Amino acid sequence: MNAILNAAVFLFAVLAGAAAAAPSAAGQVERYLQAEMRARQIPGLQVAVIQRGKIVLAKSYGVAELPHAIPVTPDSVFSINSATKSFTGVAIMQLVEQGKVDLSAPVSRYLQDLPPAWQAVTVAQLLNHTSGLPDIVARQTWQVAPAGNWDAAWRQVQAMPMDFAPGERFRYNQTNYLLLGKIIDQLSGQPFTQFIRQRQFDVAGMRRTGFGDMQDVIPGRAPSYRLDADGKTYKAMVDDFPPFLRAGAGINTSADNLARWIIALQKGRLLSPASLRTLWQPGRLADGRAAPWALGWPVIREREYRTVAGIGGARSAFYLYPDHDLAVIILTNLAGAAPEQMLDIVASHYLPGLKQVSGSYAIHLAARAGASGWFRTAGPATGTAQNPGRHRPAGGG
Repeated sequence: MNAILNAAVFLFAVLAGAAAAAPSAAGQVERYLQAEMRARQIPGLQVAVIQRGKIVLAKSYGVAELPHAIPVTPDSVFSINSATKSFTGVAIMQLVEQGKVDLSAPVSRYLQDLPPAWQAVTVAQLLNHTSGLPDIVARQTWQVAPAGNWDAAWRQVQAMPMDFAPGERFRYNQTNYLLLGKIIDQLSGQPFTQFIRQRQFDVAGMRRTGFGDMQDVIPGRAPSYRLDADGKTYKAMVDDFPPFLRAGAGINTSADNLARWIIALQKGRLLSPASLRTLWQPGRLADGRAAPWALGWPVIREREYRTVAGIGGARSAFYLYPDHDLAVIILTNLAGAAPEQMLDIVASHYLPGLKQVSGSYAIHLAARAGASGWFRTAGPATGTAQNPGRHRPAGGG
């Protein structure tokens, strides 16, 4: 008996020693992100990891504001650009729960005086970008066309032909979320920004979160930068999110506040479990194929390690792994940093099996970094539903 007990004690000591010697997930993530910040020339970054409804990692790195070398702190807030669309998806589902919206209903049920060709588009098609509506944001310039004149831009886009028949294919489009903002205004009886604040920010305890752009005074805001053509010189970004497009972009927040929002989602404080399942279900095209987006959320993977996302401006992103009760947030102040490419790697420290998933960004970046011994060789990395390489100052990306 003593021999067995001694052997058990010895084995426990060996295992405990091995565990102590192994670097923690948080430490590994920290080293990885610091290396990526250097490689991508990211001035400032926040990260948060939520596991089983708790924040298990929250860190801030680098410089929030370059001219005065102001450091990033947990209270710094970043633009999340088109990741705002995830909040709009939640807002629409809240109206669905109230019996005010039918996702399959035509938009003409809720909004009057729309062009005839627009009237059969459904609310779901607006949310998942399969509407075929013409885009109020010019793809050549990523500016509202004609720039600076809301009335003229609205008249112009309504006179344009449809891009394709509703449901025929996917095309990322800012007109979709302009109309969703109008629907929220109409059915909630208040501006959509106020509805989202009351029904999401306040419920989740997001005290440092709000709507705005470069025209607004936002306490603690980390301004956005881009690298000039020389790849070395930082230039200030001019974020322009007109108020009528802010259902598609315009939220400024911190990783801590976003984590609180995700926890509120997970715990059923914003939507019921059934509504969450609907929210994250990929849309379907007319031919039955899956669309790249669910209801306001890009769908990164449908099956193994199912993943839905919020992605904005190639500078801020979050991934949720609903079947594994995990979420990762990375916010930066560099347009083109593409943090969505880092999220799988961070998540893989908490979900080791993710390292083996064919097509994950984790494999792609590990191979690029020469760390092929860590990840099994697999196929090419999957892209997101939108091109992360360009800034969309009028609300896209």
